[in-house]
Parts: sequence; structure tokens; C-alpha cells
Amino acid sequence: MKHGLVLEGGGMRGMFTEGVLNVFMERGVVFDGLVGVSAGALFGCGYKSHQQRRGLKCNVRFIGDSKYMGIWQWLKTGNYSSAEYAYHVVPTQLEPIDAEAFAHDPMEFYVVCTNVETGEPVYKKVSRCDYEGLEWFRASASMPLVSKPVELEGKKLLDGGMSDSIPLKFFQSLGYEKNIVVLTQPKGYRKKSSSFDSLFKYFHRDYPKIAETMINRPTMYNAEIEYVEAQAALGKTLVIYPDEKLEIGRMEQNRDKMYQVYELGRKKGLEVLSDVWAFLND
Repeated sequence: MKHGLVLEGGGMRGMFTEGVLNVFMERGVVFDGLVGVSAGALFGCGYKSHQQRRGLKCNVRFIGDSKYMGIWQWLKTGNYSSAEYAYHVVPTQLEPIDAEAFAHDPMEFYVVCTNVETGEPVYKKVSRCDYEGLEWFRASASMPLVSKPVELEGKKLLDGGMSDSIPLKFFQSLGYEKNIVVLTQPKGYRKKSSSFDSLFKYFHRDYPKIAETMINRPTMYNAEIEYVEAQAALGKTLVIYPDEKLEIGRMEQNRDKMYQVYELGRKKGLEVLSDVWAFLND
């Protein structure tokens, strides 16, 4: 029986996920496969490369650096996060991913993106953190409105959370029968309609399918939450939630808030550790 780890995105709410994953690394919790969406893919990368706190260290070190991300980067390049500096210079030179460890760890690793021309999810198995692999991470985390589409394998891609925010069904389709899902919203959360619908239509007017996908995202997300809860009730899924709404923005610049949310993740990881072991060994 294959065990999977499913990581939701959420921008800097992923600091919660980082805390949970670092507890797992410390205690030797392993999975056969991981699928990450957007920030879930970025923070999950350090899990496969066995680098504790790497995601936290990167953001604390570089947040506020206009070369890394920010409004000036967006106005200059069309990308809130720098395509080259944030996704290639930092992970290969300044806070390097251990590419060798990533490649040799046996855990399968998938990222989720969205095809802007069809509005459909695209799933990619990433086995190496080479230039192409890092581009898949960038595509998965390229948020609409503040990012240009990333072109890979003949597709134009943006944030995977638009089309499949919690890809539990996808992992089950690959044979992952028992899965742990780490969410970045508290239990009972449901997504509401956005006030930015007109902006989606305007900024993505060349890609009407992606605007439609974004407008319909609350319906998709809430259905996925209900499916996750149903699978948990059947004993096939273990869900890890924050206890309450995380007081951190998707593009947070406050380092203290990053540390606070990271520690909340660590606390939750320690609280559920016995449940995790029991679930994986049942």
C-alpha cells in the first residue's frame, strides 16, 4: 500500500506546512510520494531534499529584497516573484537546494500547475532540481494577476491552485491509497466568491478559460474540501489543519509573522505525530 502526502498552497500560509514537515523530518516520517500545489510544492521541495527550515530561511533572508519579490519586481517584469533571481539564483547559489539529495530520495514528487489556455490542471513528476525542474516549481507557484504564464512542454502555465487546490483524487488515481493532507486553512473553512472577478476577466482577457477557472474556483475548492473530509471519515485520509485562521498574508513581508506561523506548524506537527504514526502503520 502506497502512502502519499498532499500539500495545499496558500502563499506564506505555507509556513505552517513548513513547520509540520520539519517535525516529520526530525522524527523520520517518510512517504512513498508527495504532491504539492504552489507554495505546497515549494515548501515540499525541502522535504525531499532533507533540508530542514530551508523554506523559512529563504523567505526570512530575502523577503524585502526587490530582486527577490515585491511590487517593484512586478512593475518591472510582470512577475511579483523574480523569474530568474528567486527561482534560479537563490536555489542554486545563495540558499542552494541539495539537488543530489533531492534526486536520490526515492519519494515521488509531483507539482500541480494550471494550463491557462484550457483552465485544466497539469500534473508533472519532478525528479531533479535542474533548470527545468525549477521552472516547474515556478509555474506551480505563479499566481494569477501578478505573474506571467510560464511556458513548458508547449503549455502556458500558472498557479496549480486555480484548477486543483487539494489534489487528493489525483494521488489516489496513481495508487496512493492512504494519504495525509496538510491544509493551510482551519477546519470548517469554505472559500467565498472573489471580488476580483472583473479583474480576472480583464487581466486574463487573452485566456478566457483561465478567467472562468478562477471565477469558479470557490465551487471547486469547497467540493474538494468536502471530498477530503469524506475520505477522512472513511479512514483513508488523515487531515492536518491549523487550529485557527493563520494571521499571515499570501505575500507577507513581516518576518515575525513568518516565524509565528512556522511555530504553529511545528506545534501542530508534534500534536498529531502519534496519529500520523498510527495512520501510516495501520
